[in-house]
Amino acid sequence: MADDSDGEGFPLHKAVFENDLQGLSRLIRKIDVSTKDKHGNTALHLAVMLGRKECVQLLLKHDAPVKVKNGLGWTVLSEAVSYGNRPTISSLVRKFRQQSRDQMEDRRPNLAEALNRISDFYMELKWDFQSWVPLVSRILPSDICKIYKSGASIRLDTTLVDFSDMRWERGDISFIFNGHANPNESLTVLDNISKVFQKVRQEENEMEIEDEVDLLMSTDILAAQISTKSISFSRAQSGWIFREDKKELVAGQYDSELYIVHGLMLESRKRREHLSSDDLQKNKALLESFTKGSNFQSFGQNGAPLRRNSLVPPTEKKVTWDNYISSDVNNYPRLGRDLVYKESSKSFKATIAMSNEFPLSVEMLLNVLEVIAPFKHFSKLRDFITFKLPSGFPVKVEIPILPTVTAKITFQHFEFRDDIPKHLFMVPKNYIEDPTRFPDL
Repeated sequence: MADDSDGEGFPLHKAVFENDLQGLSRLIRKIDVSTKDKHGNTALHLAVMLGRKECVQLLLKHDAPVKVKNGLGWTVLSEAVSYGNRPTISSLVRKFRQQSRDQMEDRRPNLAEALNRISDFYMELKWDFQSWVPLVSRILPSDICKIYKSGASIRLDTTLVDFSDMRWERGDISFIFNGHANPNESLTVLDNISKVFQKVRQEENEMEIEDEVDLLMSTDILAAQISTKSISFSRAQSGWIFREDKKELVAGQYDSELYIVHGLMLESRKRREHLSSDDLQKNKALLESFTKGSNFQSFGQNGAPLRRNSLVPPTEKKVTWDNYISSDVNNYPRLGRDLVYKESSKSFKATIAMSNEFPLSVEMLLNVLEVIAPFKHFSKLRDFITFKLPSGFPVKVEIPILPTVTAKITFQHFEFRDDIPKHLFMVPKNYIEDPTRFPDL
């Protein structure tokens, strides 16, 4: 790789830095807008950190990626919330939703084809949530998820509607995916107690977007991830004197090799430089209200929501392009608001049982989990299974869900079946549509 310390390799970034809108408009037609500089920043990262609002809009018009992280692990949206310009944050949230939908649509044909290649089956997953905090551990939920697969369709039945921030919602819901349906018809969630259903549609809801912007501007900027930089697996051992590799019969039918997972870290980082002292006092109450499904908004006398205003821009830092690009990697001068930052990490010593007798492959399971990803605990399982695992199928897995909570997932039943009823993948005729039943989907 050529030495780009002089910045000549990043003309798009330089144009943003120097607020050269005309030059950016010319360059954007021939340079990939997702290009990262030596610090991992895209041109859009720099535009939001420097408050170049016109540059932001031009880059978004050319579909600059919003979700991408820089070398310090922060997304464009994180930096925009820190800067505090509300119209910019709204534009980024809207573009992020659009890009997420487009990515799913790009994957949909391959996903449907992959599901069609798998024989039809019925499967049960047992979830046990545990904590090293004794009182918390006693009240955590468990759940048995039932999954039906027929052709390119999947149905998931569960009693655990949501699990986040040490709070869970019980119910009786079904999640139905039809791989051959139109995008606005492919995802449906049933509430089998209230007998209502919701189509997970793709149209924008301006009220939802503005509510999300209010929440982002009112609360901490959070980044949590499972770090696998030093992850390794070793065989679990049994016996005091004569040590031997430990084996287990999982779910009474799968002979498995037990492994200990080393080096698994849950890293959590928090920023709050965009919050006032008044915000910090309200922060906890806001989060509790939001996670309980309550309306966290304040309303004016006319009944309209009181929206957060843009923050006063941070003091300009007088950092030149040469200062920025010639600095050590990921040690560049702060460009936006000064950081108020806290980080923590917790190591997990997890176990995993691998079996060569399970009839599904890991690749097939990932195709199934791709469909069920809107459920947060399933997306954690999917992320874990993408690691380079020992040979076999992970019939029992322990993964961290929250800093104090781990989940144990057991594949306790599986059978290929050619008699799965088609009506399982249809909305019952006596169910009524309620577009607001599941606000997070």
